[in-house]
Amino acid sequence: MSNAGDRDNLLAHPEYLILGPEGLAEGRMYVAEEDGSVVGFATWAGEPGGTIELEDVFVDPDWRRRGIATALLGHVVDVLRARGVRYLEVTANPHAEGFYSAAGFTDCGVAKTVFGPSPRKRLTID
Repeated sequence: MSNAGDRDNLLAHPEYLILGPEGLAEGRMYVAEEDGSVVGFATWAGEPGGTIELEDVFVDPDWRRRGIATALLGHVVDVLRARGVRYLEVTANPHAEGFYSAAGFTDCGVAKTVFGPSPRKRLTID
C-alpha cells in the first residue's frame, strides 16, 4: 500500500495482502527484526531440481533503504545454494525491478499477472 502505483490494484484485490502461514511453517520464510518488531520478510517456493521462485520480499516503508531487503535476499540465496539450487526466479513488481537488477537478477521473460504484465527475472546462484 506504500507504493502509490500499486495501491488501487491492492485495494481491488485485498486477498493478495493476506500472508499465509505456510512459508514460515515450512521454513521457506525469513524475517528481519529490529527493536523487537518484524520489519521485513522474504519467502521462496519450489523444490530443488525445479524452478525456485522468490515469492515475496517486503520491508516496512519506515525501514527501507537500510539494506534489509538485500540481507533477506542474501539469506535466501545462501540457503538455496546449500541445497544445490542453481537459479532463483521472480516475477518482479515493475516498481521493484531496479532492486532485482542491482541484486544481479537478469531478464528472462514476461509474466501475465492479474495486475498486467510483469518482468520475469533470474538470478544465477554460484
